[in-house]
Amino acid sequence: MLRKVSIVAIIFITLVVLMNICSICYAVTGEEVLNSTQATELVEIKESAKSSLAEYIEKYGSTTYGVAAYILNGVRIYSIPLCFVGIAIGSVYQYVLGIRKLDVRDRGFMLIITFVTILLICQVLPLIFAVVVNGWRG
Repeated sequence: MLRKVSIVAIIFITLVVLMNICSICYAVTGEEVLNSTQATELVEIKESAKSSLAEYIEKYGSTTYGVAAYILNGVRIYSIPLCFVGIAIGSVYQYVLGIRKLDVRDRGFMLIITFVTILLICQVLPLIFAVVVNGWRG
């Protein structure tokens, strides 16, 4: 038994060493990074995020309200695909795996209810924020 474990350990260590030897590291200079298209895309994404944040700050008249509105807009956008994935997982639990086991079926139903609730909250919360901030502040 000990011999088998030691053989498996030696094979594992050998594979790890071979993987480390085979990995190649390419060194790039600063000019290559600056001239690449990926760097320009990152700068463009950063500038567009800054400009949209500035638009929210200007629209709401306050830095605090503008940042809150910007974050709520991001939550609104990214909650849709994440909640759909959660609803799909809950559906698999309820309708596929829950055919034979009732506790798994109930878990799937609770997942679906949870993700639908989260989706509704994330979609309605920016609207409520805009109505309250613009309505109360004038």
